Amino acid sequence: MKNIPVWQDNLKSKNYPSLKENIDVDVLIIGGGITGCNTFYQFKDTNLKVALVEKNKIGMGCSSRSSAKITFLQENIYTKLKNTFDRGASFLYYKSQKEAIRVINDIIKKENIDCDLKKVKSCLYTIDSNNIYKIKKEGELLKSFGEKVENIKTLPSGVEVVDGISVSDTFLFHPLKYMIEIVKKSITDNNKVYEDTNIIKIERVGNSFKCYTKTNIINAKYVILSLHYPYFLIPYLMPLKCYIEKSYLGLIESKTKDDFSAINIEKPLISLRKSDNQLLIVSESRNLAFASNNSVMVDNFYNNTNISNYDYLWSNHDLITFDRLPLIGFIDDNLLLATGYNTWGNSNGIIASVIVKDLVLGKDNKYKKIFDPRRCFNKGKIINYPINLFSNIYSFISSKINKNKSYYDGNPYFTKKDGKNIAIYKDDDGTEHIVYNKCPHLKCSLVFNKIEKTWDCPCHGSRFDIDGKCIIGPSNYDITYK
Repeated sequence: MKNIPVWQDNLKSKNYPSLKENIDVDVLIIGGGITGCNTFYQFKDTNLKVALVEKNKIGMGCSSRSSAKITFLQENIYTKLKNTFDRGASFLYYKSQKEAIRVINDIIKKENIDCDLKKVKSCLYTIDSNNIYKIKKEGELLKSFGEKVENIKTLPSGVEVVDGISVSDTFLFHPLKYMIEIVKKSITDNNKVYEDTNIIKIERVGNSFKCYTKTNIINAKYVILSLHYPYFLIPYLMPLKCYIEKSYLGLIESKTKDDFSAINIEKPLISLRKSDNQLLIVSESRNLAFASNNSVMVDNFYNNTNISNYDYLWSNHDLITFDRLPLIGFIDDNLLLATGYNTWGNSNGIIASVIVKDLVLGKDNKYKKIFDPRRCFNKGKIINYPINLFSNIYSFISSKINKNKSYYDGNPYFTKKDGKNIAIYKDDDGTEHIVYNKCPHLKCSLVFNKIEKTWDCPCHGSRFDIDGKCIIGPSNYDITYK
């Protein structure tokens, strides 16, 4: 079994240089995931000078760890939005997801991108008779939006369900192939890409910004933060306005006839993606603050799915907002944020690129208000603030109280060297891997993920490889012992 995302396996990507000099740009895009890559593409036919910077390699973060669905059928999101806001807000979110599907299809066709795009049915189902009313409510709401909805009792795989609905015009794709190609086709004299380029500080100078790497400065009029989890505390106080959900994903060979996408409406989550004789399942989703024991999570994943012989098994993080709407737009003058996609990063990353381009160009966008990160409080936010505050405090304190988890069985072990707290993991070959055991972001003690051989932050989701290189933020620094 391979403990890496299937999308990253055996895929060669183009390498881009790191930044070696100070530069001036109109727009700086920080983060080379689905949002950053699409935003880079959106600006390619403008007269603006644009730079896309990625601290590691293009596409290799959370965007390449997803289930790779492009769908507007997202559990019972429309019922939830109608209850939290109103029908108008629910309908507008629906329209945004439909537009995202149209946008990516147009791009793939126009640029002739080979990313295994496949049109499939998407299903929402339940195996609990108590949830039939939720299925029916979601189906009725979608029909009122003008969507064609089919009632089902069987998934395309042949599995019987208590109740369900299905829709058409949804897609599957290879996210990393897409991101690699869209960036390659977006490079112009004005559009440049820099990998292994880490922005460690952003400083406002009037209406512009100085963005610092370790060795250079990027002067930018606009900065777009297309980061999974922005590293700053001010001006937005991210830790208090959302939380991170961790899930496990497994892929196994499947000979069932039809390709499809499906997700259930109850817990535990079971999300299915069948394509080209491969079945991908997502399950065991929980707040990161309570997801430190990866071995237990994997055991639960096996139990939830009734499968234990996966060909690939990996985990991913999703940023969950209190009101289930993304955070896309200005958070300060000329500073934009695009994140908080509530597990639906592909469609929302695509629509985010359209929105932020319009905002930078001073154009109106019909989704601007509903996705505005500075939107007003609502009952959903108010109710969840204490819950999120508790989970943030819990994850921080628990990481400090008990660094040496009982399930480590002595490996890794924790000690001090030269007055510094370190952790040492001994691999199967007997080689010792030594790291500092605090996350540079907010100093949470790290948890060793024995399944994927990574050091994970239980507070805000930073991840480091076995030797301490930061592979996913918000941390801007490595934990490699020197």
